[in-house]
Amino acid sequence: MMQTHKKPGLLLLVLLASLSVCTAQNISGYKVTTRFKIASGGGWDYISVNDHKLYVSHGTQVNILDESTGDSLGYIPNTIGVHGIAFIPALGKGYVSCGRLNTITVFDLKTNAVEKQIPVGQNPDAIFYDPFSKKIITCNGRSHDLSIVDPQTDTVSSTIALSGKPETAVSDEAGKVFVNIEDKNSISSVDIAAGKVLATWSIAPGEGPTGLAIDKKTNRLFAGCDKQLIVLDYTTGMVTDRVPIGDGCDGVAFDNGYRYVIASCGEGVLSFVSVDAKGKCKILDTVKTKKSARTIGLDPDTHHIFLPAADMGPAAAGQRPPMIPGTFQILVVSK
Repeated sequence: MMQTHKKPGLLLLVLLASLSVCTAQNISGYKVTTRFKIASGGGWDYISVNDHKLYVSHGTQVNILDESTGDSLGYIPNTIGVHGIAFIPALGKGYVSCGRLNTITVFDLKTNAVEKQIPVGQNPDAIFYDPFSKKIITCNGRSHDLSIVDPQTDTVSSTIALSGKPETAVSDEAGKVFVNIEDKNSISSVDIAAGKVLATWSIAPGEGPTGLAIDKKTNRLFAGCDKQLIVLDYTTGMVTDRVPIGDGCDGVAFDNGYRYVIASCGEGVLSFVSVDAKGKCKILDTVKTKKSARTIGLDPDTHHIFLPAADMGPAAAGQRPPMIPGTFQILVVSK
Protein backbone atom coordinates (compact mmCIF):
# COMPACT_ATOMS: atom_id res chain seq x y z
CA MET A 1 0.00 0.00 0.00
CA MET A 2 1.39 3.42 -0.95
CA GLN A 3 2.09 5.74 2.00
CA THR A 4 1.90 9.48 1.76
CA HIS A 5 4.25 11.71 3.74
CA LYS A 6 3.35 15.20 4.91
CA LYS A 7 6.07 17.74 5.41
CA PRO A 8 6.64 18.01 9.17
CA GLY A 9 7.27 21.74 8.97
CA LEU A 10 3.93 22.39 7.29
CA LEU A 11 2.09 20.15 9.74
CA LEU A 12 3.69 21.94 12.70
CA LEU A 13 2.67 25.32 11.32
CA VAL A 14 -0.92 24.15 10.89
CA LEU A 15 -1.02 22.82 14.46
CA LEU A 16 0.49 26.00 15.87
CA ALA A 17 -1.97 28.14 13.93
CA SER A 18 -4.89 26.10 15.23
CA LEU A 19 -3.58 26.32 18.79
CA SER A 20 -3.12 30.08 18.42
CA VAL A 21 -6.73 30.55 17.31
CA CYS A 22 -8.09 28.42 20.15
CA THR A 23 -5.95 30.22 22.71
CA ALA A 24 -6.96 33.64 21.43
CA GLN A 25 -10.60 32.71 21.74
CA ASN A 26 -10.15 31.59 25.36
CA ILE A 27 -8.24 34.51 26.85
CA SER A 28 -10.16 37.10 28.86
CA GLY A 29 -7.27 39.52 29.02
CA TYR A 30 -7.50 39.66 32.82
CA LYS A 31 -4.52 39.24 35.15
CA VAL A 32 -3.39 40.32 38.61
CA THR A 33 -2.04 43.83 38.01
CA THR A 34 -1.32 45.04 41.55
CA ARG A 35 -1.78 44.27 45.24
CA PHE A 36 -2.82 46.51 48.11
CA LYS A 37 -1.46 45.46 51.50
CA ILE A 38 -3.42 46.00 54.72
CA ALA A 39 -1.26 45.78 57.82
CA SER A 40 -3.89 45.10 60.49
CA GLY A 41 -4.60 41.55 61.60
CA GLY A 42 -7.71 39.38 61.45
CA GLY A 43 -9.68 37.36 58.93
CA TRP A 44 -12.05 38.56 56.26
CA ASP A 45 -15.19 37.85 54.29
CA TYR A 46 -16.86 40.11 51.70
CA ILE A 47 -15.41 43.09 49.87
CA SER A 48 -17.71 45.76 48.36
CA VAL A 49 -17.21 48.69 45.97
CA ASN A 50 -18.94 52.06 46.24
CA ASP A 51 -17.95 55.36 44.62
CA HIS A 52 -14.61 53.82 43.57
CA LYS A 53 -13.80 52.99 47.17
CA LEU A 54 -13.14 49.51 48.51
CA TYR A 55 -14.90 48.48 51.72
CA VAL A 56 -13.06 45.46 53.08
CA SER A 57 -14.39 43.30 55.92
CA HIS A 58 -11.34 42.60 58.07
CA GLY A 59 -11.13 41.35 61.63
CA THR A 60 -13.28 43.60 63.80
CA GLN A 61 -13.53 46.51 61.38
CA VAL A 62 -14.13 47.58 57.79
CA ASN A 63 -11.08 49.02 56.04
CA ILE A 64 -11.76 51.65 53.37
CA LEU A 65 -9.29 52.01 50.48
CA ASP A 66 -9.00 54.15 47.37
CA GLU A 67 -9.52 51.55 44.65
CA SER A 68 -6.99 53.22 42.30
CA THR A 69 -4.09 53.65 44.72
CA GLY A 70 -4.84 51.40 47.68
CA ASP A 71 -4.44 54.36 50.03
CA SER A 72 -6.33 54.12 53.32
CA LEU A 73 -9.39 56.37 53.52
CA GLY A 74 -10.46 55.34 57.00
CA TYR A 75 -12.27 52.49 58.70
CA ILE A 76 -15.52 51.53 60.43
CA PRO A 77 -14.66 50.24 63.94
CA ASN A 78 -16.19 47.62 66.23
CA THR A 79 -17.89 45.54 63.53
CA ILE A 80 -17.20 42.28 65.35
CA GLY A 81 -17.78 39.22 63.17
CA VAL A 82 -18.04 41.47 60.12
CA HIS A 83 -19.31 39.85 56.93
CA GLY A 84 -20.71 42.27 54.34
CA ILE A 85 -21.21 45.92 53.47
CA ALA A 86 -24.14 47.55 51.62
CA PHE A 87 -24.79 51.12 50.52
CA ILE A 88 -27.59 53.59 49.87
CA PRO A 89 -25.79 56.54 48.23
CA ALA A 90 -28.99 58.58 47.92
CA LEU A 91 -29.31 58.56 51.72
CA GLY A 92 -25.57 58.84 52.32
CA LYS A 93 -25.58 55.70 54.45
CA GLY A 94 -23.74 52.39 54.58
CA TYR A 95 -24.65 49.18 56.43
CA VAL A 96 -22.37 46.48 57.85
CA SER A 97 -23.50 43.02 58.95
CA CYS A 98 -21.85 42.06 62.26
CA GLY A 99 -22.22 38.30 62.62
CA ARG A 100 -21.06 37.94 66.21
CA LEU A 101 -23.05 40.89 67.48
CA ASN A 102 -26.28 39.96 65.64
CA THR A 103 -26.53 43.57 64.51
CA ILE A 104 -26.17 45.87 61.53
CA THR A 105 -23.86 48.88 61.94
CA VAL A 106 -25.15 52.01 60.17
CA PHE A 107 -22.49 54.53 59.13
CA ASP A 108 -22.22 57.85 57.29
CA LEU A 109 -20.70 57.45 53.81
CA LYS A 110 -18.99 60.86 53.96
CA THR A 111 -17.56 60.86 57.48
CA ASN A 112 -17.51 57.08 58.20
CA ALA A 113 -19.05 57.91 61.57
CA VAL A 114 -21.17 55.14 63.13
CA GLU A 115 -24.78 56.28 63.48
CA LYS A 116 -26.65 53.29 64.87
CA GLN A 117 -26.68 49.59 65.68
CA ILE A 118 -29.75 47.66 64.48
CA PRO A 119 -30.55 44.30 66.16
CA VAL A 120 -31.37 41.67 63.50
CA GLY A 121 -31.42 37.87 63.26
CA GLN A 122 -28.69 35.51 64.42
CA ASN A 123 -25.34 35.66 62.60
CA PRO A 124 -26.19 38.16 59.84
CA ASP A 125 -23.95 37.34 56.87
CA ALA A 126 -24.56 38.65 53.34
CA ILE A 127 -26.22 42.06 53.17
CA PHE A 128 -27.49 44.15 50.25
CA TYR A 129 -29.83 46.98 49.27
CA ASP A 130 -32.89 46.07 47.19
CA PRO A 131 -33.79 49.14 45.08
CA PHE A 132 -37.29 47.84 44.32
CA SER A 133 -38.51 47.51 47.89
CA LYS A 134 -36.06 50.19 49.07
CA LYS A 135 -34.99 47.93 51.91
CA ILE A 136 -31.73 46.65 53.35
CA ILE A 137 -31.77 42.85 53.57
CA THR A 138 -29.54 40.53 55.59
CA CYS A 139 -29.16 36.76 55.31
CA ASN A 140 -29.09 35.42 58.87
CA GLY A 141 -27.17 32.16 58.84
CA ARG A 142 -27.97 30.83 62.30
CA SER A 143 -31.62 31.84 62.60
CA HIS A 144 -32.37 30.77 59.00
CA ASP A 145 -34.19 33.93 57.98
CA LEU A 146 -33.98 37.32 56.31
CA SER A 147 -34.15 40.59 58.23
CA ILE A 148 -35.83 43.35 56.22
CA VAL A 149 -34.68 46.79 57.37
CA ASP A 150 -36.41 50.08 56.56
CA PRO A 151 -33.59 52.62 55.98
CA GLN A 152 -35.92 55.53 56.68
CA THR A 153 -36.20 54.46 60.32
CA ASP A 154 -33.26 52.01 60.50
CA THR A 155 -35.43 49.40 62.16
CA VAL A 156 -36.41 45.86 61.17
CA SER A 157 -39.76 46.04 59.41
CA SER A 158 -40.20 42.27 58.94
CA THR A 159 -38.50 38.89 59.20
CA ILE A 160 -38.93 36.17 56.58
CA ALA A 161 -38.35 32.55 57.62
CA LEU A 162 -36.41 30.27 55.24
CA SER A 163 -36.01 26.51 54.89
CA GLY A 164 -32.32 26.48 55.80
CA LYS A 165 -29.12 28.50 56.05
CA PRO A 166 -29.11 31.51 53.70
CA GLU A 167 -25.67 32.28 52.27
CA THR A 168 -26.14 35.00 49.64
CA ALA A 169 -29.08 36.77 48.00
CA VAL A 170 -29.73 38.88 44.90
CA SER A 171 -32.71 40.89 43.63
CA ASP A 172 -34.44 40.92 40.25
CA GLU A 173 -35.33 44.55 41.09
CA ALA A 174 -38.95 43.74 40.32
CA GLY A 175 -40.16 42.46 43.68
CA LYS A 176 -38.38 39.13 44.08
CA VAL A 177 -35.23 38.17 45.93
CA PHE A 178 -33.40 34.89 45.34
CA VAL A 179 -31.49 33.26 48.18
CA ASN A 180 -28.89 30.49 48.18
CA ILE A 181 -29.87 27.94 50.85
CA GLU A 182 -26.42 26.50 51.46
CA ASP A 183 -27.27 23.49 53.63
CA LYS A 184 -30.21 22.37 51.47
CA ASN A 185 -28.54 22.70 48.03
CA SER A 186 -31.36 24.92 46.84
CA ILE A 187 -32.41 28.45 45.91
CA SER A 188 -35.51 30.13 47.31
CA SER A 189 -37.60 32.76 45.53
CA VAL A 190 -38.92 35.35 47.99
CA ASP A 191 -41.61 37.99 47.57
CA ILE A 192 -40.31 40.85 49.71
CA ALA A 193 -43.55 42.88 49.75
CA ALA A 194 -45.64 39.86 50.77
CA GLY A 195 -42.95 38.68 53.17
CA LYS A 196 -43.02 35.05 52.11
CA VAL A 197 -41.15 32.35 50.20
CA LEU A 198 -42.81 31.66 46.84
CA ALA A 199 -40.81 28.58 45.86
CA THR A 200 -37.67 26.64 46.71
CA TRP A 201 -35.80 24.94 43.86
CA SER A 202 -33.23 22.17 44.02
CA ILE A 203 -29.99 22.94 42.20
CA ALA A 204 -28.77 19.33 42.09
CA PRO A 205 -26.15 18.24 41.19
CA GLY A 206 -24.80 21.48 42.70
CA GLU A 207 -23.85 21.26 46.38
CA GLY A 208 -23.23 23.93 49.02
CA PRO A 209 -24.14 27.06 47.03
CA THR A 210 -22.21 30.12 48.24
CA GLY A 211 -21.75 32.99 45.80
CA LEU A 212 -24.76 34.07 43.75
CA ALA A 213 -25.13 36.45 40.80
CA ILE A 214 -28.01 37.44 38.53
CA ASP A 215 -28.45 38.36 34.87
CA LYS A 216 -31.77 40.11 34.45
CA LYS A 217 -31.56 40.06 30.64
CA THR A 218 -31.66 36.28 30.39
CA ASN A 219 -33.47 35.62 33.71
CA ARG A 220 -30.57 33.54 34.96
CA LEU A 221 -29.05 32.93 38.38
CA PHE A 222 -25.46 31.73 38.75
CA ALA A 223 -24.68 29.83 41.95
CA GLY A 224 -21.11 28.96 42.90
CA CYS A 225 -21.07 25.38 44.16
CA ASP A 226 -18.53 22.64 44.77
CA LYS A 227 -16.26 22.93 41.68
CA GLN A 228 -19.15 23.93 39.44
CA LEU A 229 -21.29 26.91 38.52
CA ILE A 230 -24.98 26.08 38.45
CA VAL A 231 -27.15 28.11 36.06
CA LEU A 232 -30.86 28.40 36.89
CA ASP A 233 -33.75 30.04 35.02
CA TYR A 234 -35.51 32.00 37.75
CA THR A 235 -38.77 32.19 35.81
CA THR A 236 -39.14 28.40 35.82
CA GLY A 237 -36.86 27.25 38.64
CA MET A 238 -35.10 24.85 36.26
CA VAL A 239 -31.36 24.24 36.13
CA THR A 240 -30.41 25.04 32.54
CA ASP A 241 -26.65 24.60 32.55
CA ARG A 242 -23.64 23.79 34.68
CA VAL A 243 -20.02 24.71 34.10
CA PRO A 244 -16.86 23.45 35.85
CA ILE A 245 -15.02 26.08 37.91
CA GLY A 246 -12.21 26.11 40.48
CA ASP A 247 -12.46 24.63 43.97
CA GLY A 248 -13.43 26.66 47.03
CA CYS A 249 -15.73 29.22 45.40
CA ASP A 250 -17.17 31.74 47.87
CA GLY A 251 -18.06 34.60 45.55
CA VAL A 252 -19.70 35.10 42.16
CA ALA A 253 -20.06 38.37 40.25
CA PHE A 254 -21.72 39.23 36.96
CA ASP A 255 -20.19 41.83 34.65
CA ASN A 256 -23.15 43.04 32.61
CA GLY A 257 -20.93 45.00 30.20
CA TYR A 258 -18.69 42.11 29.22
CA ARG A 259 -21.37 39.44 29.80
CA TYR A 260 -19.04 37.49 32.08
CA VAL A 261 -19.84 35.48 35.18
CA ILE A 262 -16.76 35.55 37.41
CA ALA A 263 -16.29 32.98 40.17
CA SER A 264 -13.59 33.56 42.81
CA CYS A 265 -12.22 30.23 43.96
CA GLY A 266 -10.12 29.69 47.07
CA GLU A 267 -7.77 27.27 45.34
CA GLY A 268 -6.29 30.39 43.71
CA VAL A 269 -8.11 30.94 40.43
CA LEU A 270 -10.78 33.14 38.89
CA SER A 271 -13.11 31.27 36.56
CA PHE A 272 -14.52 33.43 33.74
CA VAL A 273 -17.73 32.13 32.16
CA SER A 274 -19.29 33.81 29.12
CA VAL A 275 -23.09 34.07 28.79
CA ASP A 276 -24.84 34.28 25.43
CA ALA A 277 -28.20 35.91 24.61
CA LYS A 278 -30.05 32.68 25.44
CA GLY A 279 -28.34 32.22 28.80
CA LYS A 280 -26.04 29.41 27.68
CA CYS A 281 -22.62 29.43 29.32
CA LYS A 282 -19.10 28.28 28.56
CA ILE A 283 -15.72 28.61 30.22
CA LEU A 284 -13.89 31.56 28.76
CA ASP A 285 -10.76 31.64 30.90
CA THR A 286 -9.16 30.55 34.15
CA VAL A 287 -6.89 33.19 35.67
CA LYS A 288 -4.37 32.40 38.39
CA THR A 289 -4.80 34.57 41.51
CA LYS A 290 -3.74 33.48 45.01
CA LYS A 291 -4.72 30.62 47.22
CA SER A 292 -7.35 31.87 49.74
CA ALA A 293 -8.76 34.50 47.30
CA ARG A 294 -12.30 33.20 47.63
CA THR A 295 -14.53 36.33 47.76
CA ILE A 296 -14.92 39.02 45.12
CA GLY A 297 -15.76 42.66 44.51
CA LEU A 298 -16.43 44.14 41.06
CA ASP A 299 -16.50 47.77 39.94
CA PRO A 300 -19.05 47.78 37.07
CA ASP A 301 -17.68 51.07 35.75
CA THR A 302 -14.00 50.12 35.43
CA HIS A 303 -14.58 46.33 35.24
CA HIS A 304 -11.78 45.90 37.79
CA ILE A 305 -12.01 42.92 40.13
CA PHE A 306 -10.88 42.93 43.77
CA LEU A 307 -10.00 39.82 45.78
CA PRO A 308 -9.07 39.70 49.49
CA ALA A 309 -6.38 37.11 50.24
CA ALA A 310 -3.49 36.27 52.56
CA ASP A 311 -0.67 33.81 53.03
CA MET A 312 -1.87 30.81 54.98
CA GLY A 313 -0.03 28.52 57.40
CA PRO A 314 -0.41 24.74 57.77
CA ALA A 315 -3.84 23.59 58.91
CA ALA A 316 -4.46 21.44 61.96
CA ALA A 317 -6.61 18.34 61.44
CA GLY A 318 -10.19 19.34 60.66
CA GLN A 319 -9.39 23.06 60.88
CA ARG A 320 -9.01 25.89 58.39
CA PRO A 321 -5.42 26.94 57.72
CA PRO A 322 -4.47 29.97 59.84
CA MET A 323 -3.65 33.31 58.26
CA ILE A 324 -0.03 34.41 58.59
CA PRO A 325 -0.08 37.83 60.33
CA GLY A 326 0.88 40.80 58.20
CA THR A 327 0.12 39.17 54.85
CA PHE A 328 -3.45 40.36 54.25
CA GLN A 329 -3.84 42.01 50.85
CA ILE A 330 -6.26 42.94 48.09
CA LEU A 331 -5.47 41.60 44.64
CA VAL A 332 -6.49 43.87 41.78
CA VAL A 333 -7.39 41.93 38.64
CA SER A 334 -7.83 43.93 35.43
CA LYS A 335 -7.14 43.94 31.70
